[in-house]
Amino acid sequence: MRLSKKDKILLLVAAGFAAVSVVLLALANYITGFAQWYTVHLYDKAVNTMGRFFGLLPFSASEVLLYAAVISLAVCIAAVIRRKLSVMRAAAGLILAASLLFFLYTSNCGVNYHRTSFAESSGIAAGDYSVNELAEVCLMLTEEVNQTSALVHRNEQHVMHHDADVENRAAEVMRELSQSWPELEGYYPRAKGLLNPWILSIQKNTGIYSPFTIEANVNTGMTDYNIPFTACHELSHLRGFMQEEEANFIAWLACREADDPDFRYSGSLRGWISCMNVLYRADQERWAEIRVLLSPAVEPDLAANRAYWAKYEGKIAQIAETVNDNYLKANGQSDGVQSYGRMADLIVAYYINDTEHTD
Repeated sequence: MRLSKKDKILLLVAAGFAAVSVVLLALANYITGFAQWYTVHLYDKAVNTMGRFFGLLPFSASEVLLYAAVISLAVCIAAVIRRKLSVMRAAAGLILAASLLFFLYTSNCGVNYHRTSFAESSGIAAGDYSVNELAEVCLMLTEEVNQTSALVHRNEQHVMHHDADVENRAAEVMRELSQSWPELEGYYPRAKGLLNPWILSIQKNTGIYSPFTIEANVNTGMTDYNIPFTACHELSHLRGFMQEEEANFIAWLACREADDPDFRYSGSLRGWISCMNVLYRADQERWAEIRVLLSPAVEPDLAANRAYWAKYEGKIAQIAETVNDNYLKANGQSDGVQSYGRMADLIVAYYINDTEHTD
């Protein structure tokens, strides 16, 4: 079966996209400072053009494009079976599509994994700390959670309920944070909920950054206290900070410094959970002493969260976690999915540094 001239052109273009992607990743891996320069000077322009364009749409373009891709693939297979499309043309088209996606991933995400970390640029580097220091931070976070838990709206089941504008407010919160942290300056589009959040829930995923459209997508089906924090987490990826523990820490900072009580509660509770999980592994007795201090008003949120994710336990969630774990490890996060919990190390470092500066 011979390649037509058009097939050769498609494959040549595909090879070009793939070659550029490989070169970019090689430069990011082996040339010190390239990834940082790229993120600041080239990726930032992509956010201001491509990200701004898709940000104008009231829906998640990445979700709609996913549906379109599935339909297109089905139509393509049907056309090949009916012999209305040659196998070579179909193969060339799929290879071109794959190479284009690889290029978009590399240019809007892959290179950024090698940039200067937020911890380095901000001077909040996670280091060793004692169980006593961790326990002190957990106590402070418990107080913050208890204070903010009384400020949020709750439904008849006493579970936090936020209004629908949280997605727009997340962008405002991130812009406000950037006034104190120059590394975070730049354009922030609206974080977007999916038309069908089940797609993320079945993977036990709270949100996702789409490098193909430069969008921050949030699972709006989950318990409400997660949503403000998650929106800020995904928006932090738009600033090129891809490490999950750093995105979590940035989201915690954004929520902590926000005027909006929904965000402050969301951030303090997510930070509390992360730090308390670490304390549990280190000293269960100290954990128990602090755990009983949590306000009863918070318990319905925690119970609702457990019940929600329990519905999606299963093989698909396990496969999704394995894929995500391998993806993170392939991008230099040796802890894999465990890196999400490393936010606690940065939070403790932040409080220790803040105390030292105060003293």
